[in-house]
Amino acid sequence: MNTNARDYILDKLRAAPRRNVPARPELPPPPEPPPDRSAHVASFKKNLEEVGGRLYQVGDRESFYRTLEEIFRENEVRRAMATTDAVLAPLDLPDWGRRVGMEVRTPRDFRDPAAFKDAVFLEVDAGVTGADFGIASSGTLVLAHDREQTRLVSLAPVLHVAVLPAERLTDDHDLIVDRLYGSGGRPSQVCLITGPSSTADIQATPFTGMHGPRRLVVILLV
Repeated sequence: MNTNARDYILDKLRAAPRRNVPARPELPPPPEPPPDRSAHVASFKKNLEEVGGRLYQVGDRESFYRTLEEIFRENEVRRAMATTDAVLAPLDLPDWGRRVGMEVRTPRDFRDPAAFKDAVFLEVDAGVTGADFGIASSGTLVLAHDREQTRLVSLAPVLHVAVLPAERLTDDHDLIVDRLYGSGGRPSQVCLITGPSSTADIQATPFTGMHGPRRLVVILLV
């Protein structure tokens, strides 16, 4: 843009009539205090099951291991892929798998991305992940992906087992956004998962598992 054209545009902008800025509307009253945890758990269970998911509640580590083994045996899982996110890392699922005769691998076991992709699509029967949040009012899981929470583990296997601490159940969407993106947080991607993968054909006939897991199980750590 030459100088004359720039000056012409700036002069037009300066000469434009000033507009009155409307007053900011009053903010709505703050929301009611959130329900207690038991109400959140009941709401999450109801909404998760309505969209085809299944919920187990466990109170300690040994109960968690027994429940996971039950889920694996019920679904004929012989090999699984587990993430190493902050929820799952302390549970050391590869070691647990060796103790119960099941193979549990993690993305860290693969130096070659192509080998990891083949394993997660073609070799494992289940993907196990932690969950950053659960939205009680819709039965939705929130997964923030990074190097330790690899997205394919929750999307490629036919069975997705998500482990969710009960204190991360909420209906406060602003809280979720602040926790994920506040203080410089920048997950590479965020997935919201409501039930197993589902779609429908032109006649609205529903199918599950067309573009992701056919089964979704949530283990709630209470």
